[in-house]
Amino acid sequence: MATSRISGAPGVPARHRRKDSPRMSRRFTNAILIIALMAWLTAGGLAQTHTTVRHYKERIDDTPPEIAQAEDAIQKNDFAGAETLLKKAIDKDPNNYQAWFDLGFVEHRLGRTDESIAAYRKSVAAKPAVFESNLNLGLMLARAHNPDAEQFLRAATTLKPTEHTEEGQARAWLALGHLLENKKPEEALQAYRKASELTPKDPEPHLSAGLLHERQKEFSDAEAEYKQAMTLDPHNHDPQTTEAAIGLTNLYMKSGRLGDAEPLLRRLAAERPDDAGIHLQLGRVLAAQGKKDDAIAELQAALKLAPADADAQRDLADLYAIAGKNDLAEETYRTLLTAHPNDAELHRGLGKALLLQKKFPEAQQEFLTAVRLKRDWPDVYVDLAFAASENKNYELTIKALDDRAKFHEEMPVMCFFFRASAYDHLRDYKHAAVDYHHFLDVAKGKYPDQEWQATHRLIAIEPKKR
Repeated sequence: MATSRISGAPGVPARHRRKDSPRMSRRFTNAILIIALMAWLTAGGLAQTHTTVRHYKERIDDTPPEIAQAEDAIQKNDFAGAETLLKKAIDKDPNNYQAWFDLGFVEHRLGRTDESIAAYRKSVAAKPAVFESNLNLGLMLARAHNPDAEQFLRAATTLKPTEHTEEGQARAWLALGHLLENKKPEEALQAYRKASELTPKDPEPHLSAGLLHERQKEFSDAEAEYKQAMTLDPHNHDPQTTEAAIGLTNLYMKSGRLGDAEPLLRRLAAERPDDAGIHLQLGRVLAAQGKKDDAIAELQAALKLAPADADAQRDLADLYAIAGKNDLAEETYRTLLTAHPNDAELHRGLGKALLLQKKFPEAQQEFLTAVRLKRDWPDVYVDLAFAASENKNYELTIKALDDRAKFHEEMPVMCFFFRASAYDHLRDYKHAAVDYHHFLDVAKGKYPDQEWQATHRLIAIEPKKR
């Protein structure tokens, strides 16, 4: 049972406050607020660490004018102009780490990943012990799936950010953990523990650890991490906490602990009434517990919020059928089939809804379509045989059961009765008697009405022994 995970878009690089020497300790004249680069990187790379680190840059008296002007241009989103000014500054001083750092930021904003990485490398080479340079370089390399990323992210964990020390270092450990998940999961978990020690009130390290434990099938550890994340934000204000709650419900459902999953999902649905995924998950849990009406209400709520969700529509159609609301099931299956006309399962679902409404000719047609689309599906042949029998199409009943035997030798008990009855109606009493006997041999009192009929038909059609 899948649920969606929280997603987002890439961020932008951090820009840091420069502290070149004691003589540059004058109070800054213009504080510039910059968002940190905590890039959103996907499977095989690095995951989002969404809490941003904020830095302030000091404008120093001897800052080259080109850099000062470039930073003003950056604040106005004039990245092309900033690039020109920074390259002028670098022409004058090729070892100016601040100019290279700012250029890395600008190239990233211009969508030039290779140029951004090259600029950050120059910044780190000019001054290796700068936290933000190492962090941003490591993140950009991770995004490019470059193995050098680990080196610079590890370096960042040993350096001190210019602002918000604990938060910045925690971001570095989280970034390193995400990078290591696939190849070094134990080290990744250690990195998440470091991050949680630095920011003990942040649920994100626990969420990351929980997700990794879950992928490693270490479900008890995952449960503990998810619960810890939720404890830190009991009202689910942080999206990471919602993600942890969804992860926890997934664990409960995998282990059959539906009674534990339900109250958690009900709380989430109350706190986030506009989240279609939560209503869908709750509906599935309720359906699995046999709470059909409540489950239908939740699935209907999910579809009001996300009417194009085909999975939710399928679940609702199936649930209508289980609840005996076959007219609603028929309507929903027909809607789905307009978008998915070659889906054999949908044709079978519609056929069963029609069958239960005694619309036998229409049901037979849907089962024939399902068989045509998926010929090796034994169960649908049984459905077709029953519908054909109700339609008095006895030749089709026999053919459906004979075709089924090509894919699955074992015959359900009632299939012997259907086939015997079909032969009987066609007055092929020899074959009818064989199947009536097969039916009685295996029924053993489970189908009393049909067993009574088979016994009496055998009396009627078998030759009398003298």
